[in-house]
Amino acid sequence: MALGFSMIVTFMILIMTKRLSPMVALSLIPVAFALSAGFPVDAVGKMMIDGVRTLAPTGVMLMFAILYFGVMIDAGMFDPAIRAIVRLVGADPLKVVVGTAVLAAVVSLDGDGSTTYMITVAAMLPLYQRLRMSALNLTCVAMLAGGVMNMTPWGGPLARAASALQVEPSAIFLPMLPAMAAGVAGVIALSFILGGQERRRLGRLTLDDANADPFVDDGLIEATALVRAQPEARVGGRPRLVWVNAALTLALMAALVADAMPVAILFMLGFSAALMINYPRIEDQRRTIASHAANVVSVVAIIFAAGIFTGILSGTGMVEAMSRGLLGIVPPAWGPYLAPITAVVSMPFTFFLSNDAFYFGALPVIAETAQQYGISNAEMARAALVGQPVHLLSPLVPSTYLLVGLAGVELGDHQRFTLKWAVLICVLIGVVAMLTGAFPMTA
Repeated sequence: MALGFSMIVTFMILIMTKRLSPMVALSLIPVAFALSAGFPVDAVGKMMIDGVRTLAPTGVMLMFAILYFGVMIDAGMFDPAIRAIVRLVGADPLKVVVGTAVLAAVVSLDGDGSTTYMITVAAMLPLYQRLRMSALNLTCVAMLAGGVMNMTPWGGPLARAASALQVEPSAIFLPMLPAMAAGVAGVIALSFILGGQERRRLGRLTLDDANADPFVDDGLIEATALVRAQPEARVGGRPRLVWVNAALTLALMAALVADAMPVAILFMLGFSAALMINYPRIEDQRRTIASHAANVVSVVAIIFAAGIFTGILSGTGMVEAMSRGLLGIVPPAWGPYLAPITAVVSMPFTFFLSNDAFYFGALPVIAETAQQYGISNAEMARAALVGQPVHLLSPLVPSTYLLVGLAGVELGDHQRFTLKWAVLICVLIGVVAMLTGAFPMTA
């Protein structure tokens, strides 16, 4: 037990102080502790390969999901939605904030916070500036929409939870869909509240005012629609194929919800079809894949490194020992409530810790303890996702600095403005998740 907790604490300290990157820490720290505990090299190697083999489907899924949505963004599938939202909101502050929430939720489908912030801020910030609206409303609803939509299987938190607990991503995602829908609805409802406050504060420009001094046009949208791929690396948009790409994406989402095939296979087939439809030339396909390679490698490498961590954690018996230790500490009356307790503590834990530290360090131990009370790993993984809207406010999240930097607001102001709303969205997600059976109130 002491060895297991020492390993987790060491892992958390090293990545929180940025002495090691998550990938290096996940790979080297468990090996060092296992060897120091006297386990033979061949046994440690078997544990590592068992862990990597278990997480291989998750790594494949993430690889092709990132590539798929990268192709969709490059091809311009989201461009009509951006144009429509920007034109629809006009000069009404309420509509501008609501449009920000809707746009952020749509763009967040790709699971990458940086892409969401770049596209949303680039498209909407000129409106906020022209109408003299507070950019804090923009950063608030964009972050909360991204926090909810980031619970998809190809998003970082769910992938980490699935990897740490060795659960199929779709088994976590599908029961969370009603809670995610409630979260998105909550963010949109919040945008009505914030937009209404801005409308009362600023009044409403007349249509003549807006038409006399236009502040958005197609040129601005095209110039500011930043995408994950470097601009010089983009092969080019495919505006004539927007509806084909939308139909393909809807079919892919329907197959995912219907659990027609493993998620990894669905995205592999979807990416192959998207690449063939949008970029039939072999050279264009190579350039498209290369333009997204850096994002793919950074994410998938962490997942396979996590396989080493979880494989050794399980193979050495550390998880079982730590679980028995926690069972001796946790009051028996609290045991059946570990799922909602995890949902609540996921807010401060993921704020003060990185996602890697929480999902790979703390969650496996809590989940192993919860199993003693009949709460499954999948249920604990769903509960652990509840705190993601608060997590994104953490100063440990790099994309947060991108958001506030693009919008021109101070991080402290953004945190103070958004925190109460983030907590409310987390509570809404948690309550709906319990009501729909995603995780139990009590075992």
